[in-house]
Amino acid sequence: MVKRLVVTGYKAHELGIFNDSHPGIPIIKKAIKNQLIALINEGLEWLILSGQQGVESWTAELVLEMKEEFPHLKYAIITPFLEQEKNWNELKQEKYQALLFQADFQTSLTKKTYEAPWQFVEKNKFFLRNSDGILIVYDEENEGSPKYIKILAEKYAEKENYSIFLIDAYDLQLIAEEIAEEERNNFI
Repeated sequence: MVKRLVVTGYKAHELGIFNDSHPGIPIIKKAIKNQLIALINEGLEWLILSGQQGVESWTAELVLEMKEEFPHLKYAIITPFLEQEKNWNELKQEKYQALLFQADFQTSLTKKTYEAPWQFVEKNKFFLRNSDGILIVYDEENEGSPKYIKILAEKYAEKENYSIFLIDAYDLQLIAEEIAEEERNNFI
């Protein structure tokens, strides 16, 4: 049973998404929501995020939207280092601070500002050791930052009882078609 789930995936810029009105965001959120609902029905309680812009921030927004229906669902933002948002623009920093403020738990792993890539590696290892599974929005055809935690999770799952859930381009295409069909039916 997956009680604590890491959710990660592409950063917004890796998908060519540079504003909140991008039509891809609702598709990604619906794909994540579908997976979360299935896991909630099996006992999911916590989502673990590092707070990155993109899949992780959209997941935090999604949890806040789902709280009315699933009040027991919680999310933690555990950053690899302090002030990860320091170089983000003001609007992104404000949204991030709001998600941080509403998180059920938040901390920084290394208790220092960015020093080197080892902080991301340590965060990935910590996430795997402290969760029962991972949901990754990632497609092998479109390489990006999620590949590192995916490789680590696959190695970890060979030794431990660990669940890996993947949302790829095919899954997103199905959701996009489903949304388009719903919109056509609502239009009639």
